[in-house]
Amino acid sequence: MTTLATTGSDSGAAAGDALTRDALAVLQPGFDGTTAPDWVRRRIDEGLASVALFGRNVVTEDQVTALTAQLRAERDDLLVAIDEESGDVTRLDVRTGSSFPGNHALGAVDDPDLTRAVSRELGRRLAACGVNFDWAPSADVNANADNPVIGVRSFGAATDLVARHTAAWVEGLQSTGVAACTKHFPGHGDTNIDSHHAVPRIDVDAETLFARELPPFRAAIAAGTRAIMSAHILVPALDPDRPGTLSRRILTELLRGELGYQGLIVTDGMEMRAISGTYGLEHGVVLAIAAGADAICVGGGLCDEGTVLGLRDALVAAVRSGELPEERLADAAARVRELARWTAGARGDAARTEPAPEVGLTAARRALRVTRSGAAVPVNSPVYVAQFNPEPNIAVGDQTPWGVTDELRRLVPGSTDGSFTGTDAGALALAAAGDRRIVAVVRDEHRHDWMRSALDTLLAARPDTVVVEMGLPQAAPRGAAHIATYGAARVCGVAAAEAVVKG
Repeated sequence: MTTLATTGSDSGAAAGDALTRDALAVLQPGFDGTTAPDWVRRRIDEGLASVALFGRNVVTEDQVTALTAQLRAERDDLLVAIDEESGDVTRLDVRTGSSFPGNHALGAVDDPDLTRAVSRELGRRLAACGVNFDWAPSADVNANADNPVIGVRSFGAATDLVARHTAAWVEGLQSTGVAACTKHFPGHGDTNIDSHHAVPRIDVDAETLFARELPPFRAAIAAGTRAIMSAHILVPALDPDRPGTLSRRILTELLRGELGYQGLIVTDGMEMRAISGTYGLEHGVVLAIAAGADAICVGGGLCDEGTVLGLRDALVAAVRSGELPEERLADAAARVRELARWTAGARGDAARTEPAPEVGLTAARRALRVTRSGAAVPVNSPVYVAQFNPEPNIAVGDQTPWGVTDELRRLVPGSTDGSFTGTDAGALALAAAGDRRIVAVVRDEHRHDWMRSALDTLLAARPDTVVVEMGLPQAAPRGAAHIATYGAARVCGVAAAEAVVKG
């Protein structure tokens, strides 16, 4: 990560001039804590138009509501963004697991009305907490089943399915006055590297990209998405030199020009190594705005005042040196303020939305796929839950619980569990289970050789084992019963536990 030029002072920029206000306006920073820090409130007064909430800022919905009220005391039309995809990537339910299944489960059901209802209820909850900008949905077509960062965050591998559900998700969310941010343009689905760590590269021809990756974004634009998020991916068929976030060809010529998109363009997190490790954080931010981005997402990792001041000053300096046209920065800031006005004008739409608190569980139950090797064998005595834990990707994080244990303990009192990882996971789970029936919970079995071997060990010794796949169900179903949830949201675990008990 680059060293920032300032670490909390106001050097390099006068706090009141228009250029400085524009530089602050394009930033969407995060911060530490569950209340509004003084420095954030001060910068809002100086022109900051957006802030972002992450899992570290969330304890309860009442606490988030109080936090956003503190922030809006400084600026009534403040954009408060959150990375709330529902499903595996949740911030509002970071401590419990999501009340809504994610995209892959909704794609498995393939009922756009259900997708619209789920995102509408999510939007109602976000708006009630004072959050008016959601960095979702993912419109990536999961063309690569080994993708380490998209997977169940995608509606599926079929372009037309992803397109219709992306549009439905956008419509549902925005009907509550919460702005959607469709991501990750021009499509992160065919990558085998996580851009949190390095620059992924998609080596397909332009014809494939236009036919496979772009239709979901066209659908989102037609549905009125208020924002689109760029991807830190290199697509040589479009731009051989710069990743999407820093590419004028991709953001200005393709997205603005050829696709006709006029809403806000937001970057993915700029401290991700694909940008900060290659171009440097401050220089990367300047390049992104110059390429056509309007808002800078930062704060998933760096969330201090020095980061904000350093980026502000870098943008001001780039304008003064001639590296960044002043009118480009002014246009970007104007687009941020326009979105802020839209959300302020749409406030109250959520209050007119009828609550549907059970829609998430209903969707999770509909998504479930159960494959049995024989007749159903109901569970009526305590079981042993062996959960095989892969290393989580950064987008999902490691704060959010997943699995079926809590619900199985409620349905079958006395059930116990253990978590296992590595080459001896199967043998250890078998020993820990004793004579109890085993429920093996996996996540993306097809991507982990050790997980596949663990199931081999369990099923060889205990063929009555029930397998619950809570990731991408690419591996062939096996076990006495194989339950695919298409995601690891809390409600997916509830639905799976119900199916386990039924046998």
